[in-house]
Amino acid sequence: MTEVTFPTERPSPFDPPEALRRWREEAPVRPMSYPGGHRGWLVTGYRAVRAVLADPRFSSELRRLRWPIAWEGLNPESFVQPPGFFLQMDPPDHTRFRRRLAAQFTVRRLNALEPEIERITEEVLDAMERGGAPADLVREFALPVPSLVICELLGVPYAERERFQHDSATALRIGSTQEEVATATASLFGYLYDLAGRKQAQPADDLLSGLIADGGLTLEEVAGAGLLLLVAGHETTSSMLGLGTYVLLENPGQLAALREHPSRWDGAVEELLRHLSVAHLGPLRAALEDVEIEGRTIRKGDVVTLSIPAANRDPERFPDPETLDVTRPAPTGHLAFGHGIHQCLGHQLARIELRVAYRALFDRFPDLRLATPSGTVPMRTDMTIYGVRRLPVTW
Repeated sequence: MTEVTFPTERPSPFDPPEALRRWREEAPVRPMSYPGGHRGWLVTGYRAVRAVLADPRFSSELRRLRWPIAWEGLNPESFVQPPGFFLQMDPPDHTRFRRRLAAQFTVRRLNALEPEIERITEEVLDAMERGGAPADLVREFALPVPSLVICELLGVPYAERERFQHDSATALRIGSTQEEVATATASLFGYLYDLAGRKQAQPADDLLSGLIADGGLTLEEVAGAGLLLLVAGHETTSSMLGLGTYVLLENPGQLAALREHPSRWDGAVEELLRHLSVAHLGPLRAALEDVEIEGRTIRKGDVVTLSIPAANRDPERFPDPETLDVTRPAPTGHLAFGHGIHQCLGHQLARIELRVAYRALFDRFPDLRLATPSGTVPMRTDMTIYGVRRLPVTW
């Protein structure tokens, strides 16, 4: 079987690289060459991706991994991972953090947050309306809403958002140098460590204070876990809000169906998550022993790149997967939030944010439309989380 390299060129702003679809049809697990001469695997089929994500014989530890494209900034062999950054841990270390964090994402806390999310969304829309058209939807709406929400949840002062938004973007930009990523990560960690120290002295009703009160983590570990939640909590949801708005504006029939039947928004959010899948470069795993997946033997130490966009467009799992259809029954089982022990902790929070924000945006601005030709909208092709860089709109 031909060894491939990871594709990045997209046929449209809303579709994954065409090669992923073709390779998924030919072989859902196939050999792939990695930068630096390493050889591993690319997994594109839904069943195979889900199987790898659920299999404890695959590791998430950063030191075992390789990026599928050249990225000087985040070299697994030299990057110093902050304490508490549990995304790149395996059990039992991962289990220790996951249990304590899951205890903070309670139904009570999320239910209490929903009215706050509604309030935040309306206030952001008020400001956007006062600013007048045209406006950049990313700067004025898609980024502020999830940033405000995650700040509220964690207990991070929103007034300090420029610092963490800048450092977060730097750390996730594929073009960043090793020094830039290290500096941005250290800045974020230092900020959250100082904040955790202040909360230890003066606790509040927020997630960071709850982690400290639990007593099972050091302040360094609380800061590292907080870093992960802060970055993931606003980058991914912001990307989905911007890209989802863009695709709905480009598909007026879909938007009209939601205006006619607002009860469809819950299912529409799931369809947008499935269809757009903003995870750009992974997740990544490394085999801890020889493992057979879809008839292919992945050897111990081999690195595997899992394509969530390809898996979420697999016709064996989703009917007519290339078509965006917000009227279809909610596509349960999609992998936009991952699967297995590393499934996104905040998936329910993200769903609430997206449902509230999309509906409020289109209710407030029924004539919302692009203020620039669609082909000129700049995309975040140089980030690990895909989306729109700017989205000029008018109303």
